[in-house]
Amino acid sequence: MAGAYQSPVSLLHGVGEERAKAFAGLGINSIGDLLEYFPSRYEDYRVRDLTEVKDGERVTLAGTVYGEPSVRFYGKRKSRLSVKVVMDRVVVTAVWFNQTFVKSRLSPGKEILVTGKWDKHKLQITVSEMTEVDSERATKRGELAPVYPLGGDMTHTLLRKTIQLALRQYGKEIPEILPADIVERYRLMPRIHAFHSIHFPENAEDGRQARRRIMFEELFLFQLKMQTLRKINRQQTEGVALAIPMEEVREFVKGLPFPLTDAQKRVVKEILDDMRAPHSMNRLLQGDVGSGKTVVAAIALIAAVKAGYQGALMVPTEILAEQHVQSLTKLLSDYGIQVALLSGSLTAKRRREVIGSLQMGLIDVVVGTHALIQEDVFFSRLGLVITDEQHRFGVEQRRILRNKGLSPDVLFMTATPIPRTLAITAFGDMDVSTIDQMPAGRKPIETTWKKHDQFPAVLEQMRDELRKGRQAYVICPLIEESEKLDVQNAIDVHAQLTHIFPEFGVGLMHGRLPAKEKDAVMQAFLAAEHAVLVSTTVVEVGVNVPNATYMVIYDAERFGLAQLHQLRGRVGRGSEQSYCVLIADPKSEIGKERMRVMCETTDGFELSQRDLELRGPGDFFGTKQSGLPEFKVADLLSDYKALEVARQETVKLVTEDSFWRDEKYHWLRDYLKNEGVLDGVVFD
Repeated sequence: MAGAYQSPVSLLHGVGEERAKAFAGLGINSIGDLLEYFPSRYEDYRVRDLTEVKDGERVTLAGTVYGEPSVRFYGKRKSRLSVKVVMDRVVVTAVWFNQTFVKSRLSPGKEILVTGKWDKHKLQITVSEMTEVDSERATKRGELAPVYPLGGDMTHTLLRKTIQLALRQYGKEIPEILPADIVERYRLMPRIHAFHSIHFPENAEDGRQARRRIMFEELFLFQLKMQTLRKINRQQTEGVALAIPMEEVREFVKGLPFPLTDAQKRVVKEILDDMRAPHSMNRLLQGDVGSGKTVVAAIALIAAVKAGYQGALMVPTEILAEQHVQSLTKLLSDYGIQVALLSGSLTAKRRREVIGSLQMGLIDVVVGTHALIQEDVFFSRLGLVITDEQHRFGVEQRRILRNKGLSPDVLFMTATPIPRTLAITAFGDMDVSTIDQMPAGRKPIETTWKKHDQFPAVLEQMRDELRKGRQAYVICPLIEESEKLDVQNAIDVHAQLTHIFPEFGVGLMHGRLPAKEKDAVMQAFLAAEHAVLVSTTVVEVGVNVPNATYMVIYDAERFGLAQLHQLRGRVGRGSEQSYCVLIADPKSEIGKERMRVMCETTDGFELSQRDLELRGPGDFFGTKQSGLPEFKVADLLSDYKALEVARQETVKLVTEDSFWRDEKYHWLRDYLKNEGVLDGVVFD
């Protein structure tokens, strides 16, 4: 079949040069492309009983023409053709609009199939398609007809006819590529049957089972590729098995001012097991805002340092870098661990000192921005690389930092909860650890949704918090006024609130401020010199001000749920009750639903799942460079259980020696070769 799959579609009878161009417009160049051009849905042409049909439903009915058809003209060139048809001993009126040519085909006594919209009250069907039962075209009776994405000059008639021809000519050669035990275990339809049935199902269940088989195959092949890449990465990157003095790590954990949650204990074990293994760690750590990822990172860093290596933590902003230096110094300094900052704002002299100390091994842990990956930065013995908010760095930036050591262990961290479906898809070649539990005693943030005309009442509630000595954020989507968008902007809001709250300092923060000014504004807010900080989304990540208990987000409908949750996570970091107010007048139902969801839950993982359902996988990550594969049949939302099963099965498969040698797996190995996954790879 491999040969037939690669053969041009023009080999099929009736597909000449012009038709081949029409097929090419759909991306169909070979017979394999044609057979795998699966339908997106089906038109139901199965004849229904009148007693089953609901008002307004699209339906196919069978009947006998009774009496002569009549035509009535109205308006300019408009017509209504009607005829009585006997169906199930009931006289029904069949109606065609602007199709007078049908009249000649409606002689009394003729049996017809009509498809259209049913009007139960008038006993009338408005016909969109008609087939004469005694004609050769009566093939639609009792069928589910496939509907395909079309374009250019392609028609459904030509596409269906050509696929039928390809199945007749080459259908028997379609190979079974999934292992027999998996087909049997999950009761999957054989591949040859599935290809026939997905295009031309005998009934609805036949179509469902065909889709189920092909959906699982797609997810299985994708996961096979991911798990093979993971295996290759482990085999080809000879990591260092760190000799971690576990007693010292346990002493550090005991000395923490708070107990670890069960979730933190679980992910710490996963990370330390990886660090002690001979392969290079490649792990994603995800946890909700405030779930305690920094402490987990500190445990990993102390383990690396006590094993004789250096650690590096790369973060997206200088503010976040400085905060990490402060928190890590507080946690690690009593254990003789030197923590240093390397960022663009350091003086030339201080930068030289830090770089020199790194090279000599005098600094154990360095925290920095992209300054860490500059050419003149070298390490003495880099053993652990941690990247915080990893999606904000490009693949190349992360690779450069990793290459500054000899296959160091790598831990990616994110506070953007990713639904498991997407985590094992977009990050399929990584191990994923999840902190899905919040520390005890953390009070949920009370979230409310207000319209713009309710803003005065919101200001009064904010004033009450400020009088208690608390602080507040006000988040705006724009920096300056825009003629195109009627949304609040940070500069105008800052001026407005400075006037409203003359007794409280009001700061302004946005992305266009020079780094030094940003730092000065943030330091003033940290020191409580400003009671209110008006900001764009630059405060979304990592900023920690425990005294901030109140947040207002202007034009909240302009943000996705994940981003709203990140912003909301800037408050509620202390022991006091915190509040988040969403100011929004959404026009769409989806916009209103997002506001309701934000008020209902503070669970980031639940929110991310709802966000995924409302926006779709591409928009969740951003449509560009989402890292998500495009499946022909599988759907990441509805097929998540199958995705998990496919992952489990392929993890087992690629670790078996027989998979790389046994003849029964040659189709799967051929697939990996064709995908370029095995280029230059030799397994022992």
